Amino acid sequence: MNPTKIYIKDGRINFDFPDGLTRSISIKYLRDECPCAGCKGETILLRTYRPAARGPETPEMYKITGIQPVGSYALQISYKDGHTTGLYTWEYLKTLWENEETGVKQNYDTLL
Repeated sequence: MNPTKIYIKDGRINFDFPDGLTRSISIKYLRDECPCAGCKGETILLRTYRPAARGPETPEMYKITGIQPVGSYALQISYKDGHTTGLYTWEYLKTLWENEETGVKQNYDTLL
């Protein structure tokens, strides 16, 4: 079930669902857990790419400039520092809002 409304308030991105449920994720956690290859790496044809360590944090990293739906399965979020490559599927967002409170980092060590 996709949300009926997405909005930013108090440093969090909020999702209102048709059943009345509202979920939210802090923008910092959302960006730190960006699933794109440039942030988390990827494996293609048994070759693994692991990105270099991210540079110092800047305030622009955590400012959202745009949110676009990708089909009916994901969101593409643009950040003020120019980062736009992360596709956050609804399934991945569900994982994030379930794990944010405990501070769980998504495990990408399973890359080959």
